[in-house]
Amino acid sequence: MSPALLAGYLSGLSLIAAIGAQNAFVLRQGLRREHVTAVVLVCAISDALLIALGVAGFGALSAAHPWLSAAMLWGGVGFLLVYGALRFRAAWRGGAGLMPAPGHRAALLPVLATCLLLTWANPHVWLDTVALLGALSTRYAPHEWAFGAGAILASFSFFAALGHGARYLAPLLARPGAWRVFELLIGLVMWAIALTLILRQLG
Repeated sequence: MSPALLAGYLSGLSLIAAIGAQNAFVLRQGLRREHVTAVVLVCAISDALLIALGVAGFGALSAAHPWLSAAMLWGGVGFLLVYGALRFRAAWRGGAGLMPAPGHRAALLPVLATCLLLTWANPHVWLDTVALLGALSTRYAPHEWAFGAGAILASFSFFAALGHGARYLAPLLARPGAWRVFELLIGLVMWAIALTLILRQLG
């Protein structure tokens, strides 16, 4: 494995593994065993496209047009606040359950739409993939695409492990009370990320 590829893999893994809205959603779908492979592929392919944009120099474009970053940030904040509120409501009602009841399995399209929004409307994802990994890749020129390939590989391996490995946590969250706590924690993560973004923008 080339140094650039290995550095890209480790850098990508260290950023992607941080707790965030995207990871919390993948974990939730993995626990519920709903469309896990589709969700994993959407997240990983989206990350791959964003990493490629970063390596190709999207950071320079956003620097030339500051309004683009601001629009992405406030749109992402709004979505995180709404999605967090939905998780709080689910925790309050306590009816979600770890496993969907027969006939109540979530449809594929709404799940994928939520997954796409949590990825493409999430400023943290853009910051990690486009800005940070894009900037890091320049240190490995002329092998920046090897660095990007390593980061993409990290994304695919991490989301596959998170989504399909979540089922092993199912016994710990089998009780309705535990699932309500999990929903509450997801909501708190969403709102904490939104608050961090707001403070960073206002500061």
